[in-house]
Amino acid sequence: MELTTERLRLREFREDDWLAVLAYQSDPLYLRYYEWTERTPEDARGFVNRQIDNQRRQPRTQYQLAITLRETGEFIGNCGVRLTAAGSHEADMGYELSPAQWGRGYATEAGRAILNFGFGQLGVHRVWAHAIADNAGSANVLTKLGMRLEGRLRDKEFFKGRYWDMLIYAILEPEWRARQGKE
Repeated sequence: MELTTERLRLREFREDDWLAVLAYQSDPLYLRYYEWTERTPEDARGFVNRQIDNQRRQPRTQYQLAITLRETGEFIGNCGVRLTAAGSHEADMGYELSPAQWGRGYATEAGRAILNFGFGQLGVHRVWAHAIADNAGSANVLTKLGMRLEGRLRDKEFFKGRYWDMLIYAILEPEWRARQGKE
């Protein structure tokens, strides 16, 4: 499976992707909004192997794809959509990018491709996502994708010695379609 955009290629994970995953998941800026304080080679290999296992499942319900730059092939993160069950009308989406690539619009570009896939090929009616409330960059991406803030779950997560609020965003298929002609 592969999705392409103007600047990106979203492709299936390969075993050797773990090195690039480890590089960005070890960055302190990346780790800021996760429960981990460090990532090991085993963590990165495990992450990549889970994505490869999901590619083989039938019926497939999880489509987490590696994000690479079209010009160079450089691995810069991942983005995906996950059905709650086969044939579900709802899915959640998520993404992560190497901090070295933040602020360039790549997460929004990859997110658009994933939403097109979810609404088009998978036929879902609703896609939702969550973000740590302190992570303004992620909330900004979700807003740019046309997702609406549906709620704030106060003190939802506890890690790094404190509670974190979680924001829930969603977009419906008719809202997504209406936006396509306006961008």
